Amino acid sequence: MEETLYKNITANDFMNIDFKNVTLVDLREPDEVLVSGIEGAINIPFSSFPKGIDDIPKDKPVYVYCREGNFSEELADILADRGYDVYNLTGGYKEYRKLITGEEINGKPEVVNKTISNSEEVYIDAKNLRCPGPIVKVADTLRDLPDGGTVKVEATEDAFYSDIRVWCERTGNKLLSLDASDGLITAKILKETIKEKDEKNIDIANGMISGKHIQLGDDKTFVVFSGDLDKTIAAFIMANGAASLGRNVTMFFTFWGLNILRKPKKVKVAKTFIENMFGMMMPRGTKKLGLSRMNMFGAGSKMIRGIMKSKGISSLEELIEQAKDHGVRLVACQMSMDVMGIHKEELIDGVELGGVATFIGSGETSDISLFI
Repeated sequence: MEETLYKNITANDFMNIDFKNVTLVDLREPDEVLVSGIEGAINIPFSSFPKGIDDIPKDKPVYVYCREGNFSEELADILADRGYDVYNLTGGYKEYRKLITGEEINGKPEVVNKTISNSEEVYIDAKNLRCPGPIVKVADTLRDLPDGGTVKVEATEDAFYSDIRVWCERTGNKLLSLDASDGLITAKILKETIKEKDEKNIDIANGMISGKHIQLGDDKTFVVFSGDLDKTIAAFIMANGAASLGRNVTMFFTFWGLNILRKPKKVKVAKTFIENMFGMMMPRGTKKLGLSRMNMFGAGSKMIRGIMKSKGISSLEELIEQAKDHGVRLVACQMSMDVMGIHKEELIDGVELGGVATFIGSGETSDISLFI
């Protein structure tokens, strides 16, 4: 057996690594990384190899992985010859994902051991899957289809309506139709490959994402994680300022930030015991938000509101309405809503539901992305 200079590592051992102390190199295609990536990894698609290989730093151990472990062996061998301390993930990201999710990710039973012609339409059942499950299943299925192949996907998660539009836009595939009726979202997608002559390569976070659909612009994205009154006011002031300059602005509300979007009055909706407990403990709407500093059991919030009114500064409620009027996109994270027991009926008007693809798509066209 031929001896290799690189080391192999199993998914079990890989899962226990502190990713902050190593360099991760992801050889999968950008559409795969978009829906199921590891934060901080350098993306060097194997299809564009060896472009980007010289940018891999040597100061830390390098862990290389692809989808199933075949391509990564080749790159690991090359890097080892160049003096890198390199490890290859056996079984690829597929084996790692099985461990962290407890489920298979092939998502393509219709195309296994079968050649699909362009005239056939592949059906994807993504019903009852949660973000990013439906998008992952679509990406995995399209990957094995020939150019010009079509799929029909059915999903029940509300966020999929936004996610699939953004995903198609960012990956270059064509969304033929999209319909939502009686809780069922149905999309038809045409697989299209971007021709090399039309590609524009853009460096993003030390990686490389290729495609004519990737265009950096002057959009602004705000991730509103905090539910504090003062931070929320600041977020909407900046969002309104950007919108007034003619910028496309997306505000993505997740976890405690969802409380900002809740209606002030209790909405009758069927909830589990835990969901009801969460609802009782969290502030309902903007009037109940506290300050991050000097809240003083709610007195601080009232003082701030009083000062703002006396100075002629718009209230948070007015800022939110201004944002809507100026086209600011308010997106509630569906996954966070599920975790915290918040239902869409409890949200104020003008809010759409979205998932990871919606956020990533917005961030890729923004020159400013803020986490608040």
